[in-house]
Parts: sequence; structure tokens; C-alpha cells
Amino acid sequence: MLTGKTAIITGGNSGIGFETAKGLVALGTRVILAVRNTEKGAAARAALLKLHPSAQIDVMKLDLADLETIRSFAGEFRKSCDKVDLLINNAGIMTPPYTKTKDGFEMQFGSNHLGHFALTGLLLPLLTNTPGSRVVTVSSRAHSRGSIDFANLDGTKGYQAKKVYNQSKLANLYFALELDKRLKKHDLQTISVACHPGVSATNILKFGRWEIPLVFKSIANLFLQPPDMGALSVIYAATKPGLTGGEYIGPVTQFQRRGYPALGTPHANATDQEVSRRLWDVSEKLTAVAYPFKHPVEGVASPDAEHFC
Repeated sequence: MLTGKTAIITGGNSGIGFETAKGLVALGTRVILAVRNTEKGAAARAALLKLHPSAQIDVMKLDLADLETIRSFAGEFRKSCDKVDLLINNAGIMTPPYTKTKDGFEMQFGSNHLGHFALTGLLLPLLTNTPGSRVVTVSSRAHSRGSIDFANLDGTKGYQAKKVYNQSKLANLYFALELDKRLKKHDLQTISVACHPGVSATNILKFGRWEIPLVFKSIANLFLQPPDMGALSVIYAATKPGLTGGEYIGPVTQFQRRGYPALGTPHANATDQEVSRRLWDVSEKLTAVAYPFKHPVEGVASPDAEHFC
């Protein structure tokens, strides 16, 4: 049981995020649904409360495509809570038409990677102030087909939606592994774990008001696993005793498409240490979020503040 623990789940209103919330709530975790659309977040909260009437669930607005709202989220959370046991970087978008975030980043790289990079850095003081805390970042099998194109991170030199998606999920994995190395380097007890859900049928296949036709959904479901199965990898990474950080969790059968989670191995694409360090430095520069590893307790909520955690 995780009674007394607090988890933030980005994109917790649907798909794998919702199923992850369902699993953690069942274990007694207090869950913060960090969502772009608070109406959908409220509907998700209501659905979870029908299953677990006594659960502690809050909805907070978070738009990973807007650094201002990320800072606002972190600030509001830190005013009301002095700890966070689990930060689950789950939300993601897949292969939209070329668009940019509010801050001018290509949407997939900006939301999937830079948004979570900024959020984690801003919440780091709370994480490192919480014994046994974990950061879980959801990557994808697509990282194996990705590469970090530092000369075209904004996509202006030619935009290929799937290629850029692969890049963003590779960036997620690089981030998770590099974060754990830096936490250990500074003797901090928080760990960072990466995971992937296999190939899951989720709302990531919906673009704005457009959805793939029902017939294609039916075909896809023959090959994709449902969100509740995909969420098992996230829950495993968040709760499995004995993890020490730096692990990569996901299905290992059927070409990593389906099945129960286990300890896996990242593709060689995610092992270039120079790329890892460079991506970190670029991410800090673009987001203007510098990780306070040397002073992790700065900014923690006042002991006199009213906490909901």
C-alpha cells in the first residue's frame, strides 16, 4: 500500500495516465491529475471517485507547451505541499501537424521533452526533500528509431512528424537516465526510472477533433495492448521495491509490443554520453530551468503553510 504517498501524473485524465492514476489510487496514493484541460480532469476525477469514493484526488492545470503555466503549476503546488513521492512524466502528443508551443519550440519536442524537463527541475527541491521519491518518465519503443538533431530541434529545416516524435521519445529516455546519473553524483536519494508502455491504444492517436476511423481502431486493437496493460509498466516503475534508479521498464515479449512489464534494455541510440550531456545543457538553456542539485532544499514550502499532502 502507498497510503500517505503523493503522486503527480501529467496527462492523468485519459489513456495510460488515467489507468496509472486508477492503479495508484487503489493502492492508497494521493493523486494530482496535472492536466491541460481541467474540465476533462474533473471528469476523470469523478470517474476515479466512483471506483474509490474515499480517494484523495486533486486536479491542477498544467500545459506542458507553455513554460509560464509549468512555472505556475510548480509554484502553486509548492505553496500547498511540502513533498512529492512520485512525479510521473506521462503526458505526450504524437505526430501532429507542424505547430509550435507558446514559447516557440516545435510542439512534440517542446511538450514531450522540454515541458517535462522544466517541470521536474522546478519540483526537484520537493522530490529531494521526500525520502524514497521517484521520477518516472514514460518513453516509447520509438526511441530506437530516433536521433537528436541538434541543428533542427525546432523543425524549421524540414518537419517529418514521426521522425520528430521518435526524437522526442529518445529525449525522454536520455533525460531519465541522465537525471539519475546526476542525482547519484550529488548523493541525492531520489531516483529516476524510465519506462515504456509497449504499443498501446490511447488518446495519443487523437489529434484535436480528428480521430482515426473506427475500423482502423478495431484493426489496431489486434496489435496494440489496452491502456490498462500499458499502465502496468508505469506502475511497476513507480512502485516496484528494489529499483535503484536508471532502470528501463516495459514489456519484453512480442518485440516489446505487448505483455507484462519487466526490466528491459534501452536501444544503443540512448547510450551516447556526449549526446546525453549536450541535450541536458541545451534543455536547461531553452527552458531557463537550472537544476538545483547542490541546493536541493531551497524553495520547499514553509512549515507553516497549509498542505494538502
